[in-house]
Amino acid sequence: MTAIQLNAELYRNMGIIADDEVLMKKVLKYVKRLAATKEDSTLMSQTEFFARVDEAKKQIRDGKGEKMLPNETLDQFLERVG
Repeated sequence: MTAIQLNAELYRNMGIIADDEVLMKKVLKYVKRLAATKEDSTLMSQTEFFARVDEAKKQIRDGKGEKMLPNETLDQFLERVG
């Protein structure tokens, strides 16, 4: 489908539900969430997040974790390990 066809289909279906406030609220909520994921490339799914946490725990168990030094700021720590 082309972008023009997709737009036409979207507007056609929006016309069908436009008089139903409950459905319009659902569509708006979904569209906002969809737009936010496009705007922010740093977002990750819950599954991805917990996979990263599990990997970090494994690295710490294996002695590969990094610790902040005494009197080290977060910026200094991130510069050192980054």
